[in-house]
Amino acid sequence: MKKWLYAGLLALGVAAPAADALAQAAPRNTLVVLREIDADNYDPPRSTARGAGEVIYMMSDTLVSLDWDQRTVRPGLAESWTVSEDGKTYTFKLRRDVTFCDGKPFTARDVVYTIKRWIDPATRSPVRWRAGPVDDVVATDDYTVEYKLKEPYGELLYQLTLFFASVVDQATVEKLGPNFGVQGFNGTGPYCWGSWSPRQDFVLTRHPNYRWGPPLYNNPAPQVDRVIWRIIPEANTRLAALQSGQGDVTQYIPQFALAGLRNVPTVKLARQENYFWDFFMGFKVDKPVVSDPAIRRAINLGTNRNAVVQATFFGAADPADGYLNPRTVGYDAEAAKMVPRFDPEDAKRVLDAAGWVPGPDGVRVKNGERASFLLYSLQTTEWRRMSEAMQADLRRIGIDMRVQLWDATVGWGKLATQEFDAFMMSYPYISATDGFSLYFDSSNRPTPNRMNWNDPETDRLLRIAKTGLAEEERMKAIAEAQRRITAANVWVPIAREQLWVAASQRTEGVRPHGIYGVGLYKGLDIRLTR
Repeated sequence: MKKWLYAGLLALGVAAPAADALAQAAPRNTLVVLREIDADNYDPPRSTARGAGEVIYMMSDTLVSLDWDQRTVRPGLAESWTVSEDGKTYTFKLRRDVTFCDGKPFTARDVVYTIKRWIDPATRSPVRWRAGPVDDVVATDDYTVEYKLKEPYGELLYQLTLFFASVVDQATVEKLGPNFGVQGFNGTGPYCWGSWSPRQDFVLTRHPNYRWGPPLYNNPAPQVDRVIWRIIPEANTRLAALQSGQGDVTQYIPQFALAGLRNVPTVKLARQENYFWDFFMGFKVDKPVVSDPAIRRAINLGTNRNAVVQATFFGAADPADGYLNPRTVGYDAEAAKMVPRFDPEDAKRVLDAAGWVPGPDGVRVKNGERASFLLYSLQTTEWRRMSEAMQADLRRIGIDMRVQLWDATVGWGKLATQEFDAFMMSYPYISATDGFSLYFDSSNRPTPNRMNWNDPETDRLLRIAKTGLAEEERMKAIAEAQRRITAANVWVPIAREQLWVAASQRTEGVRPHGIYGVGLYKGLDIRLTR
């Protein structure tokens, strides 16, 4: 029955292709990557979209790179680096064989320009904080950069692996102005800007000089001549294009199809186990009802994560048993043990003890207030399924969760308000300190600290985790922060997204990476057999 349904869905996709995506086979020595959505621009510091990052990583390079384990920092444009004893100065020694796509030699001045542009308020980068507390960035010679900080920042190297820190050419930025990343680009990456037809195709051409790929790859140079990033919004059409040879690779696999694809001989599947993209529900801890710790604990106890995740992702995600993936740097196992496991009877006992008694309609009441709260999230299939499943779970223990899902065009603005009591979201992270500093620092209220979590002790621990000179000191602080926040049940961890990449038979060397949710990273080992 499952095989028949899967085949039928693919047939439906073939019968109604989007645009001309299925018009012809993928060209020779051209890799056709299929994806769901586009980005608004491809300027590294001005976009946080995964769709931007997956193309920017191919068009540019960063000072350092991140290995497959998502823990080990490897060389990039910098072949080596040192850190001063006080942790405030990073000295990067740069490669001498690098050029931009237009042939211009890469030097330390390009790094200085890139970082200063990133942190310049005029750039209006939403992620400028990731560059750290920069004091100055200077080129001491053509191939040496001193990155000076006002205080130590143990996360710096990890942050410099992200696409926001991609080195760009000053002359091209100044020539294109606000249209840099919209009408053109000039980077040092393995592929160069060819053409962009928004919501259709982004064409990249091979950088002929490129021989300086990160050492995590077997090949330092790209193996194919062109890459086409093709937008196919409809899931069945995307799968049909992959199976019929009109596309080569995609990480945008609908959850319902993953199990069936394992039995399709024309498709290769690969998974990245070290992938950090989590789904959660967070509470505004100062709002009525959810300000009660008993309510938050009961909601954690009353949520059947296994059932919610299965109903939503069909086996393409794992239930989250903690706030962080065990494979991430800084993960604390003791904090994960503190997350309440599914026990609806215990949830009822917690509510009873806190004075929340069942009302005539089954919803609990305390001092005349109903155990009811408003949840905001984005209008997607995943969030709808998750919220409906959790809504039913909570009703069984006497809690009424009202749900409002918003289209993304207005949803992010709504999630920056104080209108709601709880919210659902997913996010990528590269370390425990990265994720917790983003969401639980009191200075980040009202967004991304949408919980209004305002705890001086958490702030103190996060500061140590970021600025401590000794790794042991930093790890101890972030572990304590995890335990403190987990004990308060500020979130309901829900799911850990899995990263799978599906590829056609003519591809070799496809391996998912996962940095900031990006599957292919630079794709240097990918080659085509025909």
